[in-house]
Amino acid sequence: MKYKGIIFDFNGTLFFDSEKHLEAWREYSKRLRGTPFSDEEMRQYMFGRTNEDIIAYAIGRKPEPELVEKLAKEKEEVYREMCRKDYENTKLAPGAIDFLNFLKNNNIPMTIATMSEKDNVDFYIEEFNLSKWFDIEKIVYSDGTIPGKPAPDIYQIAAQKLHLSPKDCIVVEDAISGIEAAKSAEIGKIIAIASMESVDLYKNIPAVTQIIKNFDEIDRNIFEKTSSYVIN
Repeated sequence: MKYKGIIFDFNGTLFFDSEKHLEAWREYSKRLRGTPFSDEEMRQYMFGRTNEDIIAYAIGRKPEPELVEKLAKEKEEVYREMCRKDYENTKLAPGAIDFLNFLKNNNIPMTIATMSEKDNVDFYIEEFNLSKWFDIEKIVYSDGTIPGKPAPDIYQIAAQKLHLSPKDCIVVEDAISGIEAAKSAEIGKIIAIASMESVDLYKNIPAVTQIIKNFDEIDRNIFEKTSSYVIN
């Protein structure tokens, strides 16, 4: 089957930053409840979730909006500063630039669907020059109205922005909750990228049709191609 478009998760997918988020959230979860999140809690309750979801899990109740905003802004600023200081590793995932160039050159619709909030998305747009490949207006992010993954909403919205049916789209994800979201959204093909987790984690997930470690492993022939143009 040929697919018409592709939707990328961002954190842990186009940008291998999971360790930085882990470190930042470990610190904040320790402040919030006295003990840091375990690896399993991180996997189940952090990746792909909104800051509100994570804070609610940590404190055991629905937090007031003011508390969410305060803690989230503090944590995300720490995270962004970590990225700035680690300049050598603050780059797009292996193979991503070549793959994005291929998609752009072949006019294949693409966007990003991330549960990151606007401050981080703005940071990514500037840091990685994302406007070279993506229509910034079509990027879907956590704006306070979209349920966190594994709810399907974010991928349904992303497909709509591409003017495509979800079944005609590919999603690339690293998080279990994101894979569940893509499945619930009836995405046509789900590719898991093992950026931090082992490949074995994804092998028993029926919704996953391919597991990769870098973007060079995605077959370019699975896309419906249109007329090409050259990137400036």
